[in-house]
Amino acid sequence: MDKVVDLWNEGPGKKEQIKVTVKKQASGDTLVTKILTAHKAGKAPDLVQAEYQALPTLVSNDALADVSKDVGDAKSKFADGVWQQTTLGTDAVYAVPQDIGPMMFYYREDLFKEYGLTVPTTWDEFADTARKLKKESPQTDLTTFSANDSGLFAGLAQQAGAQWWTMSGTRWKVGISDDATKKVAEFWGGLVKEGAIDNQPMYTPAWNKALNTGKQIAWVSAVWAPGTLSTAAPDTKGKWAMAPLPQWSDGENRTGSWGGSSTGVTTDSRNKEAAAKFAAWLNTDGEALNALAKESGIYPASTSAQLSGAFTTPPEYFSNQPDFYEKAAGIAQTTAPSAWGPNVNVAYTTFRDAFGAAAKNRSDFVAAVDSMQQDTVADLKKQGFEVAP
Repeated sequence: MDKVVDLWNEGPGKKEQIKVTVKKQASGDTLVTKILTAHKAGKAPDLVQAEYQALPTLVSNDALADVSKDVGDAKSKFADGVWQQTTLGTDAVYAVPQDIGPMMFYYREDLFKEYGLTVPTTWDEFADTARKLKKESPQTDLTTFSANDSGLFAGLAQQAGAQWWTMSGTRWKVGISDDATKKVAEFWGGLVKEGAIDNQPMYTPAWNKALNTGKQIAWVSAVWAPGTLSTAAPDTKGKWAMAPLPQWSDGENRTGSWGGSSTGVTTDSRNKEAAAKFAAWLNTDGEALNALAKESGIYPASTSAQLSGAFTTPPEYFSNQPDFYEKAAGIAQTTAPSAWGPNVNVAYTTFRDAFGAAAKNRSDFVAAVDSMQQDTVADLKKQGFEVAP
């Protein structure tokens, strides 16, 4: 980030007489806690980098300012589904999108050919592909359902049309147990129960080995997957390909998000307009985003940046797919709207516990969804929020 800020301070910032200083911050839930603690003392920084799911927590604690009047035409630089995550469904703008994680389907191109498999375009085809592979090679799995990363399931539910948190007047409405989420849970729970896919967690030595040796030949992931695969499965470089996520119905064209963050201006800032100008520049200027991609490895939320600079050539791991980023940019445009609330951490904790047990025991995934709903509603009420039925 230091090099990117230097570009500002030596260019637009010098002209505007706005100097930015970088201070390293925490991430995830730790960041939210630290920002809220600083905000209570009136000492939050001017700018904060926050994941999309953290925004409602910060906004509900009055820690983020509405910068809608200060970010110019920034909205036009982003896909609607991405911009919506920073507005929380209102006319306000609480942050400017920086990076995103549109979801995609990754598969071993060579092994799909070897086993006579076609790339699934619907989830029904995905299930049939998993079953066909099991018949062809009983020791091989198409993929696994992992309960150690809540973001994956949230993104799959998002693609299906789920809206986990919405506002009904001044009350929060929790929809984790909606039909869309239960459809996703039934689908994956069914595949796990019948043994068509594995039930072991991701990001373990065993998972890495399965990817590297061809015991698992596909992964539902996001645009950042090449970096993970290059570490987890180094021997398979150049053997994977990327395709759009399977759809629930023919003719649909939607994807979910797994990851991503934004830049917000705090209500404590004494320089809100200046901070908002920098946030807009940081996340829409081509030179700034190219520098960010080079230094931090982000995939930019700005649509114009997705096909320029560092993204004109494919990731080295996917050198066999020259149009990787061209496809990725098209997929990113189809990102479905998402809806986060002020206690995402509670829902995610219950997911890991309830789905962890369900996956291990190959039991009912829908019951795990109900547990998420109940715990999330109970926590909102405990915090003093009004909750709509």
